[in-house]
Amino acid sequence: TDKGLKLKPYKKNAHASYYADRFNGKKTASGARFSNSKYTAAHKKLPFGTRIKVTNEANGKFVIVKVTDRGPFVRTRELDLSKRAFMEITKHKGSGAMKVTIETIVE
Repeated sequence: TDKGLKLKPYKKNAHASYYADRFNGKKTASGARFSNSKYTAAHKKLPFGTRIKVTNEANGKFVIVKVTDRGPFVRTRELDLSKRAFMEITKHKGSGAMKVTIETIVE
């Protein structure tokens, strides 16, 4: 639940996708090893360690992930989620992208 979480709006209508399997086990920009089974994300600007709430605008499902990497390096995309995080909130398991609302969690 997100009870008691202090949230700060960051971006609406952001384009999120997920990491390809080939990134599994590779080092991220923060030095941590990437795992598709953890709840992490890549973002171009947010500081490493920032926890963000990512809500799928199509169904209202959300997940909380930690920023551990830089990217995605595709201009139209805002966020790369671990596959586990992405699959948990996506509507169509076959789709590779979704529109999300990003809020940062104020620790």
